[in-house]
Amino acid sequence: MLAGALPFLAKSIAQIALIVPNLEEAVEAYVRLFGIGPWHFYTYGKPLLNKMTYQGRPVEYSMRLALAYVGALRLELIELGEGETVYADFVREHGYGVHHIGVLVEDMTEALHRAKAAGLRVTQEGAGFGADGDGYYAYLDTEPLLGVTVELIQRPLRRTAPEKTYPPEEGAEKSAAS
Repeated sequence: MLAGALPFLAKSIAQIALIVPNLEEAVEAYVRLFGIGPWHFYTYGKPLLNKMTYQGRPVEYSMRLALAYVGALRLELIELGEGETVYADFVREHGYGVHHIGVLVEDMTEALHRAKAAGLRVTQEGAGFGADGDGYYAYLDTEPLLGVTVELIQRPLRRTAPEKTYPPEEGAEKSAAS
């Protein structure tokens, strides 16, 4: 890696995210067409997120998302919710489709410092989605430079339980029926 280069893409891309008009329909299509799953559904917003910013100012927003793995890569589908977000901006400008690539960072404070030193601006942030109130994501304004937004992700140590899983995991239906 070149001296002074940002290290974010050096290890790998951990996530590809798409904005979809209907989360349930998109998940069902991925399961039916490609056999991808299980999908874990979450609603991000209050109270799950304890910090939310958009264009550098505190805001409240929400979105629904579903996560599944394709090998080591996590696929994220996002459905618009309430409030001002980079997702709504993207749909207005481009329609639905690939919104960002996500890269994992171990120290968000250091990663944001390095990104800002390189001249990259944060467009949206959210924090607190882990079971212990940890977990942090930040979108960088890289679309004009790279053709796609880069998301920095500091994964939580423990995730909160998903609102639902699709398709339902084996045994989940049996234990729910018992």
